[in-house]
Amino acid sequence: MVAGVALAGLLGMLLFTLARQAPARAADLPPEQGGEVGTAGPGESPPDLSTMSPRERFNRLYNRIMRGAEAGDEASVTRFTPMALMAYAQLDTIDADARFHAALLQVHTGNADGAKALGDTVLSQTPGHLFGYVILGTVARWKKDEPALRRAYAGFLQHYDAEMKAGRAEYEEHTRSLEDFRKAALAAKETPAGS
Repeated sequence: MVAGVALAGLLGMLLFTLARQAPARAADLPPEQGGEVGTAGPGESPPDLSTMSPRERFNRLYNRIMRGAEAGDEASVTRFTPMALMAYAQLDTIDADARFHAALLQVHTGNADGAKALGDTVLSQTPGHLFGYVILGTVARWKKDEPALRRAYAGFLQHYDAEMKAGRAEYEEHTRSLEDFRKAALAAKETPAGS
């Protein structure tokens, strides 16, 4: 029970941070730019997910989950998360950004091991990619695994400057999450282990 409450709180914080930094509200976007699932104007039908590519479905569902998290609508987050993970499983190409989003959704479902595997995959495919460390650090925080959290922080800080100079588009979309993780990593570096 306590783990479930802690998990919900951690996910809520992560989702709120991600939703807060979104460049535009998903509900305000036209369908071709990932507008929200189930959003339709007066007299319009909701978008038909069956006509979309797996990536479009995943993006739509993920955006819907972000909107739900931002609004404190846990029912929508819970309802759409399994659908988003199914769409993720159908992707023909998967980049670090998709893995990052899927990992956050995995944490929501309580699948910390699945999220960790996604973090490991990000780092094996793109060594030094900051999303890998954020994922691994998030899982470590949830598991209260201090050594793993410190390793994630150290790896993040070690690669931060070079990765930020790489100009990856996904970093620009998640600047708040990266900055929050960096602040936590720097604070941990100044605190001796075990204190």
